[in-house]
Amino acid sequence: MSAVSRVGVLGCGLMGSGIAETAARRGRDVLVVEVSAAAVTAGRGRVLASLDRAVRRGGLAAAEREQALGRLTYTTDLGELADRDFVIEATAEDPGLKRQLFRDVDKVLPAEAVLASNTSSIPLTDLATVTDRPDRVIGLHFFNPVPAQALVEIIPALTTSTDTVERTRRFAVEQLGKTAIQAPDQAGFVVNALLVPYLLAAVRMVQAGTATAEDVDRGMELGCAHPMGPLRLLDLIGLDTAQAIAESLYDEHAEPLYAPPPLLRRMVAAGHLGRKTGRGFHTYPA
Repeated sequence: MSAVSRVGVLGCGLMGSGIAETAARRGRDVLVVEVSAAAVTAGRGRVLASLDRAVRRGGLAAAEREQALGRLTYTTDLGELADRDFVIEATAEDPGLKRQLFRDVDKVLPAEAVLASNTSSIPLTDLATVTDRPDRVIGLHFFNPVPAQALVEIIPALTTSTDTVERTRRFAVEQLGKTAIQAPDQAGFVVNALLVPYLLAAVRMVQAGTATAEDVDRGMELGCAHPMGPLRLLDLIGLDTAQAIAESLYDEHAEPLYAPPPLLRRMVAAGHLGRKTGRGFHTYPA
């Protein structure tokens, strides 16, 4: 089973940029695909800023930064993925968008290439079955910030071959240096199925006036030794992303604990999405 040497990353937002950076720092040749030149510029800027932070904090040597940058290329042309061994989709949590992207990318990739999704909640079988390679489609769910977080979830679809599962595990663990757990192909997988009800409960507490966002977070950080309170974590994830995950969970399980609270929906509608917009349950400097 050959090692992965040429990685493709679809999308260079918060998660895609982290995945691309991680793969480049671990010696992979990385091609990032975005929808426009402006998106490429923004994505390249995210990667560069993250690498610069790593150098300032002493976690990366200046020479290693240059080597990682040299392994990264960017394009708006899906056709350039034709030489990739392993492609990771990291676009918006929109089932229709992902299905269409999987159809398009499937036509470009070599037959032996693996097509993975970083989806945090969408069942993988829904994505695998729109391609001509359902045995080579799999979930590879990273956590934010990708360069710092050790965990990945590996999610086989019902159609995924055992060879694809093993190749993905070896890529994640041996080549990217991550710790992997295997999750079932159901909305939310392992981590979000447990985490999202907790986060939504915190939103409902603020919505009901039981406690302020500051006190909810302070209580969980100091009372339960959590490194970050639930509402600060929601701001980091992005409230729009959290709403999409919750909706996917609720659609599959029909459990009230997964339903997005009205306050969350209204904040998303208002554009108060958390850190990326400067305002969520807390405010953040530009």
